Amino acid sequence: MAQQVFPTKSNLMATKRSLALAEQGYDLMDRKRNILVREMMQLIDRAAGIQDRISAAYAEAYDALQKANIMLGSVGEYAGGVPVEHGLRLSTRSVMGVELPTLSLQTTSPLGIYYDLESTNGTLDVAYLKFNEVKTLTVELAEVETSVIRLAEAIQKTQKRANALGNVQIPQMQKTIKSIDEVLGEREREEFSRLKVIKAQKEKQAEEA
Repeated sequence: MAQQVFPTKSNLMATKRSLALAEQGYDLMDRKRNILVREMMQLIDRAAGIQDRISAAYAEAYDALQKANIMLGSVGEYAGGVPVEHGLRLSTRSVMGVELPTLSLQTTSPLGIYYDLESTNGTLDVAYLKFNEVKTLTVELAEVETSVIRLAEAIQKTQKRANALGNVQIPQMQKTIKSIDEVLGEREREEFSRLKVIKAQKEKQAEEA
């Protein structure tokens, strides 16, 4: 027998109930996996778009910075006046029980001019604005890429559980049910044969009497 289960009708019914639950669990795991895969693919497409935008933003920002350095000399002194950003906020959203991050940039310092306008020109303004764009895109990309990683891990775990149910537990239960059915069927045939023998003996005894 596939599992060490005593072949009784009660055990047969219990195993059938367990099989029904396992099959239901497998269907749920399969649906969960499909939903997570769909969510991950959408985020991967979104990440690719952000990557393109951030690459272009970085190129434009460094080009603007280079122009500012040429026009003004080193702009490190001016950059030091820009406040450090502390406005990053983290929350979460749930997709099929998987907690995904939601990042938002609630800037503590509004976008403004933090350097002397008389000693600078528009090239520094452009560099400042471009790097601010890079900062915003970096936050968005971090959210999406972290979500993709968590979804990939959840999909892998879900796949393992589905495989365990579909390839191990469910086939074992099916074999156990078949084995119990065969044993119970054999017992019924033996009992039927025994009753036929007893009946025949009684009929013979009645005839002889």
